[in-house]
Amino acid sequence: MVGILGKKIGMTHLFDENGKVVPVTMIEAGPCYIVQIKTKETDGYNAIQVGFDEKPARLVKKVDAARFKKAGVNSLRFVRELRIDDVSNYKVGERIEADLFAKGDFIDAVGTSIGKGFQGGMKRWNWKGGPGGHGSMFHRAIGSIQSGARLGRVTKGHHMPGHMGDARITTQNLEVMRVDKENNLIVVKGAVPGHKNGYVMLKEAKKMPKGYIKHKVVVQTLKKGAKGPGQAAKAAPKK
Repeated sequence: MVGILGKKIGMTHLFDENGKVVPVTMIEAGPCYIVQIKTKETDGYNAIQVGFDEKPARLVKKVDAARFKKAGVNSLRFVRELRIDDVSNYKVGERIEADLFAKGDFIDAVGTSIGKGFQGGMKRWNWKGGPGGHGSMFHRAIGSIQSGARLGRVTKGHHMPGHMGDARITTQNLEVMRVDKENNLIVVKGAVPGHKNGYVMLKEAKKMPKGYIKHKVVVQTLKKGAKGPGQAAKAAPKK
């Protein structure tokens, strides 16, 4: 699974070829650095650990500081792991940039949703609620929560008021509208989970939409002068 780490800048809009307004999210993607490589022989699975956003060395734990020093990179604030089938093409300390994806690619965005605190059942679970008239004694309450006289208890997983938001969310099949390698920007169509300046992980789409051919995305060696992968090609129209 190919991917890159980034930071959500905010939302704006663009105009497509037909003059239609398209809402987009701007993401500061990279530069990221490969901190560690895991293999089946040593760890039981193949993966690479990627870091993003430098932070002062005095704020890093000794264990993490030793790992960053071994990789030959500065201390990084946001580190995540990406599963890769073949890790032979990667080296510790290599650099991943925004041109990993190209315009027309489809990606999945993983982030932490905005926390809403403690919320009632109507907001948390989108319940209809009771009548709004003055004579009604039931407006926004959750109602009965018991499962019947025979069971006589509240079943596990029953929807009730509680903490809302601040959860790991994956938004699938976001189309890449623009890529600016010089400014480390990736612009995707639609919304990305999380608040402004929140960290996100962009990965190759797991479920490609119909009408597109899944192209082979190759992580570059992350050296200067390396070119990004090609653009996803549209499938030929049916006759």
